[in-house]
Amino acid sequence: MLNRNPAAKTLALLACLVMMASTARVASAQGQLSQLPSAAPLDDRALAEALCPIVYPVDRVPSSRGYRYLFYGNAFFINKDGYLLTAAHVLSQLHGGQPYLLLRTSNAAPKFVRASVVAVDRDHDVAILLATANPFASTDTVSLLPLARESPVPGRTLLLAALRPFKPREAYTLEPAFEERSAGEMLGFQFSQLEKGRADTELFLFNHAVESGQSGAPVISLDSREVVGLVEGQWLRESPAEVAGLDHLPQRRSAAPSTASEVVPVPGAVLPIHYAIALLQQKSVDWRTASGKVPESEQEGEIFVPPAPLSLVPAPYPSQSLFGGEVVLDALVARSGIPGDVKVISGDQPFLTEALAAVRTWTFLPARSSGHTVEARIAIAFEFPQPYVPPRSSTVHHYDEEFWSAAQDSAALPLTTVEPKYPSVASTEGTVILYESIDRQGHVRSVQTLRGVEPLTAAAIAAANEWRFTPAKRSGAAVGSAAIVVVSFRRPLVSHHRPLSPKGPES
Repeated sequence: MLNRNPAAKTLALLACLVMMASTARVASAQGQLSQLPSAAPLDDRALAEALCPIVYPVDRVPSSRGYRYLFYGNAFFINKDGYLLTAAHVLSQLHGGQPYLLLRTSNAAPKFVRASVVAVDRDHDVAILLATANPFASTDTVSLLPLARESPVPGRTLLLAALRPFKPREAYTLEPAFEERSAGEMLGFQFSQLEKGRADTELFLFNHAVESGQSGAPVISLDSREVVGLVEGQWLRESPAEVAGLDHLPQRRSAAPSTASEVVPVPGAVLPIHYAIALLQQKSVDWRTASGKVPESEQEGEIFVPPAPLSLVPAPYPSQSLFGGEVVLDALVARSGIPGDVKVISGDQPFLTEALAAVRTWTFLPARSSGHTVEARIAIAFEFPQPYVPPRSSTVHHYDEEFWSAAQDSAALPLTTVEPKYPSVASTEGTVILYESIDRQGHVRSVQTLRGVEPLTAAAIAAANEWRFTPAKRSGAAVGSAAIVVVSFRRPLVSHHRPLSPKGPES
């Protein structure tokens, strides 16, 4: 925090009163927060108190407008220890300089707080910060935002909340900030390479144009009141021609169209919160959902409880693939909930590379045995059904049971897998993620949908119910276990459901 002389303190107090009187300024194009569709009122004051701009102070002595600073993007608090989330590329703009937080609260003058960088995932553009002077341990009125375990569903309304100055490179602490509350409909998911040479990152798109300075801002589900993602400002596109592969997504109407048919073809992009959750788990940083702190186990009291999914992101369908493929993995989930020692059971390129990259971002609630956290193995399968000319009957893969029986510790590895068929009534593409509970005999006891879109989900479940497994083993003994099945559907170019004319081709 920078020191202030008495005159500066007086100016700061006056500015604080001005800010409180002006309240939250909201872009008129998006409408007032109270007008947004919502099952219950959203506490906008608490939302504002969780936002914290990332800045760099320029002045050591204040002017009549306060201290001048440079603005880079948004961050938001996620626990009472003073940890925050933001987009990694926001920090890269400082070129190694010390990041600061501009803390604006209703009961105190704006002030700078140093922020230490805890962790950065540049592949997926997410970073964790820590306020070195924890505002939750002071009299400052600050809030935190809960994170969502569930992925947003297309068609649901999301709220973007951002805070930025009117002049990012000529901003002063005593000037009021521009608070944005923009609602938009979740459209669908899209994989993108955010930087050249980086791994593919899953984004979800919604019908709101992302503006400069909104990077790192939270996007909140109006159903759960939880953060489902961060604004991804690197994914800015100037024209519809630059947005490849979005023909299967609905276009959005503009906030204030001049004609009834006007549409804005370029949606905004959001980084799913699952990438941030994975980084938080790796660094043992606490976070919470709207219902409270994330539980250590979903089921207490059982003798053995297998790992339960906490944050899963699918793998992109390789664009260069002309045929379908399957990848089967046996992963050890450590006591931290992070998968490691991933054994490749089956899988060819380019599918294997994409599957392994996805699993490295996953996190689980660790397995428990007699009430204690233990490491355990879990089966993971990725299905990439044939995208061009689907087979008339499901593709079935068989694995050798004798090979699996030699292992003393293994997941419930598949003996027979059935590739889902693209439904004849479907007209979309997407990913379905299933969690299968497997008993000590290797039978599929139940199938839970972690993520899906109809009618693709029904096709994936129907195929999963035909799978057969060898029982999982711990020290040579058969145990109950689980398997994750990820099915990435592409819309076929040629459908075998179209009946052939008995007269043959027309001349």
